Amino acid sequence: MLTPKMKSRIKSALSAEKATVHVGKEGATAQVIVEVAKQLEAREMIKAKILKTALQEEEAKNIAAKIAEQTEAELVEVRGHTFLLFKRKKKQ
Repeated sequence: MLTPKMKSRIKSALSAEKATVHVGKEGATAQVIVEVAKQLEAREMIKAKILKTALQEEEAKNIAAKIAEQTEAELVEVRGHTFLLFKRKKKQ
């Protein structure tokens, strides 16, 4: 569970960065899930953007929640077409 302070730090850390994952018109496909999982493994937090064509069938919150659930990440924020995900790295 993320505290409000942690959410604030994640938002400020990713605010200037560009989205590293783009969800296409197909929505949350297996390829998108794998890519998100890979990036979360590498750097704990990512910024993703949903293309407008994907939003014709589903809302951004639903797509982001589905991706977060399947990657076992926490959804930090959904703003417009962009969402932030956080997943704590596993200790080795």
